[in-house]
Amino acid sequence: MRARLRGRLRNPTRLSGVLFPVIMKRGESPGETGSEEHIQLGFCVLCGLPASGKSSFARSLSDQLRQKQGWDVAVITYDDIIPDAFLEGENSQQPSQWKSFRHELLTYLEHFLMAITDGCKLSAPTLRTEVMWENFVSCLTDQDLISSGTGKAQGYRLTNAALSQPLYLILDDNFYYQSMRYEVYRLARKYSSGFCQLFLDCPVESCLKRNRQRSKPVPDETIQLMARKIESPNIQKNAWEHNSLTVRSTGSASEDNKFFYSIEVTDLLISALKNPIKCFEENMEQKENDRIICSTNILHQTDQKFRRIISQTMKKAKDEKVIAYKLKLLAEELNNLKADFLEDLRQGNSKRISHFHQNSISDVIRLFHYERDNIVQKYIPKEY
Repeated sequence: MRARLRGRLRNPTRLSGVLFPVIMKRGESPGETGSEEHIQLGFCVLCGLPASGKSSFARSLSDQLRQKQGWDVAVITYDDIIPDAFLEGENSQQPSQWKSFRHELLTYLEHFLMAITDGCKLSAPTLRTEVMWENFVSCLTDQDLISSGTGKAQGYRLTNAALSQPLYLILDDNFYYQSMRYEVYRLARKYSSGFCQLFLDCPVESCLKRNRQRSKPVPDETIQLMARKIESPNIQKNAWEHNSLTVRSTGSASEDNKFFYSIEVTDLLISALKNPIKCFEENMEQKENDRIICSTNILHQTDQKFRRIISQTMKKAKDEKVIAYKLKLLAEELNNLKADFLEDLRQGNSKRISHFHQNSISDVIRLFHYERDNIVQKYIPKEY
């Protein structure tokens, strides 16, 4: 594993994604900033189909940033860290285990960030997959980010490269679901780090051809299935994805290189350096999440109250000896009324309930009672 990674890092071929650093003072808590001994950190999520050229892309970006900008880079290739045994045979059919490994790798990255921001040694997490942790340590050691002379008993000493500014973390994986990339965004936000995405869009036929030339190709069906499921960045739907760039790959290295070194990529990199994630972005997102949760809770509470009212009404109708076919009609009308009310509440622009967010649940229930009574009068007139 270590020899394979060394070979990859020493033979870059093409330029890759863009990353956003942010200034953080050594020893501060995540989210705080200072004015001296600043550490700049950035995340770049590199996503695309298997065999689309992501790893070559990441290695070349690392080389370019080191040579032309004087920055340091940590390329984190998921396939090099997650145990090979898991990717083969029956284990390849266990998405829950794969998801668990991905979360574990993010924990390793957070330990690395804590060591950087606190200026201390990198310590091993208590809960870890030993071979996976060893691969992660080898990854950082081969890129001269931690010292090879230290061990897990005392912790791993960070090198000057790990404490330089800026330090970019390039995460190389398929990341075919937005939720996978959002997990990285949350980690970057927690540590006031920059974040961006580079989506490598390569024709499925080219990926299949490249994959078949590998020493350990993945099944064609895996690539074809992922191509149907993959979710490209959507800045209209997700504000957190606004720092994203889609790169069209033809499958030809010579043609791809023309775009990889384009002004568009360079401009995004420069813009990224100037626009790290701000604290207010987290607050606004949290407010939106809270609003959604609150609305969902109100709908749930109201639905439960509607159901109770309908149940009590139907019991009363049965006690009044309402004949069967009328009971059925009454139940249908009441359930339709409930459905209309809930839809009005969801939309927030009800003709019945104006300015929903200004109404309390009690106001809504009172209005439901009123319309319920109008319906029931047709079936039990003497009571209503």
